[in-house]
Amino acid sequence: MSRISVRGFAVASATAVTAVGSVVGVASGSTAQPIDAEATASDSTLLADIPAGQQAQVQTASLTQQADAQAIAADASAKKDAEEAARKQAAKDAVAKQEAAEKAEQAAKEAKEREEAEEAASRSATRDASSFAVQSSYSIAQIQAMARQIVPADQFQCFSNIVDHESDWNYKAVNPSSGAYGLFQALPGSKMSSVGADWQTNPATQIQWGLNYMNDRYDSPCGAWSFWQANHWY
Repeated sequence: MSRISVRGFAVASATAVTAVGSVVGVASGSTAQPIDAEATASDSTLLADIPAGQQAQVQTASLTQQADAQAIAADASAKKDAEEAARKQAAKDAVAKQEAAEKAEQAAKEAKEREEAEEAASRSATRDASSFAVQSSYSIAQIQAMARQIVPADQFQCFSNIVDHESDWNYKAVNPSSGAYGLFQALPGSKMSSVGADWQTNPATQIQWGLNYMNDRYDSPCGAWSFWQANHWY
């Protein structure tokens, strides 16, 4: 490098990079800054003092520098966009999760309300023993039909299981050893008079007494049946 010193080459190179960058900026649509004519002339003189081959290197270095800067800016923009997209997706997922939880809670509430309504309807649909017409005798089918109208539907099978084992639906059944009487083998049978004086001849009276007994002592016929299975009495 005989024409200029190393320091001069460095200054010229930097100046050339600046000059080329300005040209590129203008070409790309950037707002041009006021250019000092004397400085430009000086820069041109310095660039002219560099050998032709090295001028190309200086120009290439300038373009490379610009490309690197643009790549860094693009990476930063892409990262920012990705972070924003992730933030929006996280917020969207949180909202969806909250909505799903609220729907599940509402569905559980509605299911419980339906269950309570059905249970209430079942209870209200039952009849009182006194609402049945008195007959001189009753068949097993008639007695079971009466029981279905007095006992809540969800408790009837447990209720029926106990009657099956105690009397086989014979409302006049008597235990010869103890004197236990009726559908539920009440001992003494006169206990059933708490429901009606006709306890010896009216299955409806016995059914109502049996249901009251199971509810009072075991909370329900199914509670009584569970106890019966474990102990073979209730």
